[in-house]
Amino acid sequence: MPVTAQQMLKVAGVGAGYFSRFHYDSWARMDRARCVAVCDTDLAKAQSVHARAYDDLAIMLSEQQPDILDVILPPAGQTDVIRAALQKGTKWIICQKPFCMSLAQAHALTAEADAAGAKLIIHENFRFQPWYRVIATELQNGALGQLHQATFRLRPGDGQGPDAYLARQPSFQQMPRFLVQETAVHWIDTFRFLLGNPTAVYADLRQINPAIAGEDAGHILFDHPNGVRALFDGNRHLDHAADNLRRTMGEALFEGTEGTLTLRGDGAVMFRNFGASAEREVLPPDPFDGFGGDCVHALQSHVVHAILEGTEVENTARDYLDVRMIEDAIYTSAATGTKQPLSYPLRPALRAR
Repeated sequence: MPVTAQQMLKVAGVGAGYFSRFHYDSWARMDRARCVAVCDTDLAKAQSVHARAYDDLAIMLSEQQPDILDVILPPAGQTDVIRAALQKGTKWIICQKPFCMSLAQAHALTAEADAAGAKLIIHENFRFQPWYRVIATELQNGALGQLHQATFRLRPGDGQGPDAYLARQPSFQQMPRFLVQETAVHWIDTFRFLLGNPTAVYADLRQINPAIAGEDAGHILFDHPNGVRALFDGNRHLDHAADNLRRTMGEALFEGTEGTLTLRGDGAVMFRNFGASAEREVLPPDPFDGFGGDCVHALQSHVVHAILEGTEVENTARDYLDVRMIEDAIYTSAATGTKQPLSYPLRPALRAR
């Protein structure tokens, strides 16, 4: 039966690792959804969440029959879990990024979800950060005139030395694809949210810290529709001015013929008119002490609203396949030293939907 607005959605989570705390904290603050169960191969970890704990996914799905399954796992564990949920008839599934082990696997899993009549949504939450929603509104309203350039400088300052990432997410050290697959992918999606799908990419990636397997610095240049260029300038060794380096993870500029928007490390967004030096505050500094301006809660609330109110949902797996394709093109560009054209039916910037 379809869920009605009067019902409380039942949520079950799979995974109780580091980042899952932000998911479960968000579900605990929902008015119209509650997390009833958590499954992890380490039962003790599942028991640390205030919900029924399981170490057997099939049993949890059969006993709880959740309206939403929240898959908080790395790519290697996602496919079997999602397939099990589809077989049990789960109709709403949220899956963490990176999505699947390969683009081919992502295509296959997306097709299986479509065939089952299920909605598979990728938990790509950076576009839900409050500063990017405000920037989207400013761009849509034409505040900058003709937009020429968008730049993001990633500077989390957490990549130095042999112990980099070990205290928080040690798997980062073993990822053969790191900076782009784990981190820059957030801005692949954010740029396309704000600017539309890119038409070409060029990348120059490098590894600075020998303690990790993958790249940890680099530049990616995106060609977007209407002559807009976007630059991702990432270096995990360097920092930026912020009390919390993981709030925005860096600084951004959006530059147009009539003005510039600046994202600061405290989450504030400032506007400066072309030819002027004074700035006005568009968004004040972010007061939230948790992750990324509470973007996890914003995304999960967006999904709950879509289920109960029948509104369009962002970041479906079908839509997110473009992100995976762009990611692969970036690695190809870095390996070959060539600019990579991107061929798909161009979509308008998602903010305009």
